[in-house]
Amino acid sequence: MAITNGSLLNKVPSPQQQTLSSNYIDFAGGSTGWEQQYLPDLMEKEAEVFGNRTISGFLSQVGAEESMTADQVVWSEQGRLHLSYVGTVATTGDTNGTFTVVTDIDGSADGENGFAVASHGVRVNDIVLIATAGIVTKCLVVETPATAVITVEPYDKADLTGHATTASGSVLLVVGSEYGKGAAYADITGAAEATKRTALTPTFKSYSNKPIIMKDYYEISGSDASQIGWVEVSGEEGQNGYLWYLKAEGDTRARFTDYLEMSMLEAEKTADASIVGFNGSIVRDSTDTGAGGSGTEGLFAAIESRGNVTSGVTGVNAATDLAEFDAILAEFDKQGAIEENMMFVNRATSLAIDDMLASMNSYGSGGTSYGVFDNSEDMALNLGFSGFRRGSYDFYKSDMRYLNDKATRGEINRVAGSAAIRGVVIPAGVSSVYDQALGRNMKRPFLHVRYRASQTDNRKMKTWVTGSVGAATSALDAMQIHYLSERCLVTQGANNFMLMK
Repeated sequence: MAITNGSLLNKVPSPQQQTLSSNYIDFAGGSTGWEQQYLPDLMEKEAEVFGNRTISGFLSQVGAEESMTADQVVWSEQGRLHLSYVGTVATTGDTNGTFTVVTDIDGSADGENGFAVASHGVRVNDIVLIATAGIVTKCLVVETPATAVITVEPYDKADLTGHATTASGSVLLVVGSEYGKGAAYADITGAAEATKRTALTPTFKSYSNKPIIMKDYYEISGSDASQIGWVEVSGEEGQNGYLWYLKAEGDTRARFTDYLEMSMLEAEKTADASIVGFNGSIVRDSTDTGAGGSGTEGLFAAIESRGNVTSGVTGVNAATDLAEFDAILAEFDKQGAIEENMMFVNRATSLAIDDMLASMNSYGSGGTSYGVFDNSEDMALNLGFSGFRRGSYDFYKSDMRYLNDKATRGEINRVAGSAAIRGVVIPAGVSSVYDQALGRNMKRPFLHVRYRASQTDNRKMKTWVTGSVGAATSALDAMQIHYLSERCLVTQGANNFMLMK
């Protein structure tokens, strides 16, 4: 079934950079204007045909806001506790078999996390499991030279025969160690090998983000500020009256407030190699007039680079059946296994999840008995779900207006097709991280906004008025209302997030 919009559908919802005829009553428009002899019945109240047009509020539900005084925020995330590596097996290498480390279990092999393939954590006398294509062998490590090659001795067979030698097709897991009676570290297999038995030092990964400066302003001449209009205006910011500038200023403020949240969701760090430091210009050539900074990492970018992405069973809607959702749970099990999660999804995905849950109801084959139901014939049937529990995980579902509204991500998603963002799963609660600025561990939400502030200036949401209207500050015969914010988003533990595409 297709939905067709009417030919007279309101199609001027966006503000323009010029005076519009649609903002004024027509005094010379024939039968539709005021030159007719009959007085029209004026409906003074402006109709709110788009409902609540703002989309802000998402970050306030799942995170917090904190001030900072630096040009960047740096935080550290702990590494995994146990030793597990991906690599290649040589079935009879060094007589009994060898395992060559390629990456750690999360795919790191570049030293960024303190790990390089030649400095893995596997040591002599460790008990390890080696798994390849359906076969698992328990082995004792007998040699770990200063390379990525680990020599093992299987417990129950002569060598690693049966393990495939496919590149990066095997996994090694350390599960313990075994020593002989009275054996010390120096008694392993001689002094040369004893030097390979070293203490393990925990590693961590440091991340950083930088704030961006956002600005906007509204301007009205002194004459227009004192002009009474015939339309009674109102808006999301609580403005009301017969002065049009009240409406315009309130809309500008509401739009800027939405920008603060939308930029924290969508922002990207620039890949321009010419940008140096935190105040580099993104101007490409001499004809460009705009100049900004080097970007910042928004929520979607953070999850795509450091988190998990699901495209759903059909590639259209995420979590359309229980099998797909179980795959999401399995991925969370591999990560932090945060029990409580918030799901912010678009309409299609919300309905798909409702249908998925309804199909689990043995009485719901006809689609008429799921939700809150007390068998009352007068009750309005509830065909939706706000939350559910699967395994050890609790999920709370909420529609995300930003992903639905045609003036925001809703239309972008329609054009993007399979690349559209359908929703995001965010862990609830807090994480313990080491704050390098404060020098101690802190409990913080997984998602929070940092804004610039000091005793002199607070740039969380700064507003000031200039001009000669009201309290005169200049010779300008106008009132200018300025808005400014400097902020960035901190996404900690992105491995516990899921982006639905």
